[in-house]
Amino acid sequence: MSDKKALVVGATGLVGTKLIETLLKNESYSEIIVLARKPLEIEHEKLKVLKINFDHLEDEYPAEEVTDVFCCLGTTIKKAKSKDQMYKVDVEYPYQIATLAKKNGLSHFLLVSAMGANPKSNMFYTRIKGELEDKLLSLNLPKLSVFRPSLLIADREEFRLGELIAVKLVKYTSWAFPLSIQAKMGIKPSVVAHAMNQSALRDKEPLMIYESRDMIQIDNIISHKELIKYKHN
Repeated sequence: MSDKKALVVGATGLVGTKLIETLLKNESYSEIIVLARKPLEIEHEKLKVLKINFDHLEDEYPAEEVTDVFCCLGTTIKKAKSKDQMYKVDVEYPYQIATLAKKNGLSHFLLVSAMGANPKSNMFYTRIKGELEDKLLSLNLPKLSVFRPSLLIADREEFRLGELIAVKLVKYTSWAFPLSIQAKMGIKPSVVAHAMNQSALRDKEPLMIYESRDMIQIDNIISHKELIKYKHN
């Protein structure tokens, strides 16, 4: 097992939960450190959960060196209560984490952004995601990988009628469309997690951007290899 360490923020969200499960199986990491407001439901010998106040990141960020930082932080207006608070969670916290991680010897920062992220977008959500991407680029990180998923197809604790209808439509009709269209309709959190894990293992370029179609293709390759391995055993 390697002595590499990974740090995860946003571990209790849809992608973050699946990412933790995936990273714990990754033998490249000796330890998975999680920064969270509350304890995780999962326990593992490689997992170390640090309960912190994100408003005091400068004081509470761990001093130990981590190789890869996986950022899955994100919220909604409904949860955040205001655009200012949402901006803090979606932009200010990730940017501050990346800044602190770089000072502590970071090798690779991996970010869950959003489809259509653009700092000039008329939509608040895609605009702030684009702003965060630009801010991270300005840090000149050793390696930055950005993942832009479309609608996440999964059950949520928070009820959103419009999204629930969209998820049902994707589940039962996406098969009729080519991959390029399917990818824009929706993607499973586990697929994003698998793509992030593979990116951490293989990315060499200083900047990589993954759209939903790219992530689905990576997941298909992984699934195919696992099927072949299963058949051979």
